[in-house]
Amino acid sequence: MVRVKQAIVVEGRYDKNTLSQIVDCLIFETNGFGVMKNKELTALLRVAAQTRGLVIFTDPDGAGFVIRNYLKGVLPKENVLHAYVPDIFGKERRKAAPGKEGKLGVEGMTREIILKALRESGAELDGESAARSADPITKQDLFLLGLSGGTESSVKRKRLQKQLQLPEHMSANALLQALNLLFSREEFLSRYQTTEERT
Repeated sequence: MVRVKQAIVVEGRYDKNTLSQIVDCLIFETNGFGVMKNKELTALLRVAAQTRGLVIFTDPDGAGFVIRNYLKGVLPKENVLHAYVPDIFGKERRKAAPGKEGKLGVEGMTREIILKALRESGAELDGESAARSADPITKQDLFLLGLSGGTESSVKRKRLQKQLQLPEHMSANALLQALNLLFSREEFLSRYQTTEERT
């Protein structure tokens, strides 16, 4: 078991069961879209974010991003982290058929993928804390690289997200946040330019 300082919020009980076998921390369930009608749960998540920090860890499908975006809107921005799992196609063992988009949810991920996602979110695992870059990647960097504000920006972002094994439903702002967790500005600019030269 890996101890996590922050609390984690997932979509449902199967996600919670999977995480409970890997991490030792407080885990909340949104009950899918139920969180949008549950003021008590929203208030509890707000308190968790303010007191110990909170990691939003939803599935990489469209529904997961609707829930994530709702939580982003109702929770304080400070002390809220975002963990993303990659788009992996398949079905969970308990299901007869894959989900609507054919992607595995949090419950279908391996221990390694879950721990990697938590580390990349900036969560503190067993006393280790993620180092934050002093010189962050900015919206202007994304614009200058053609990843925002251009006619082909969406295509370029999706290609980059696939290369980095990030979910396809990320907005430009969510991508920016993820990039700043994964890379220093210098590392990202160097890596992106090398990748673009190859394509």
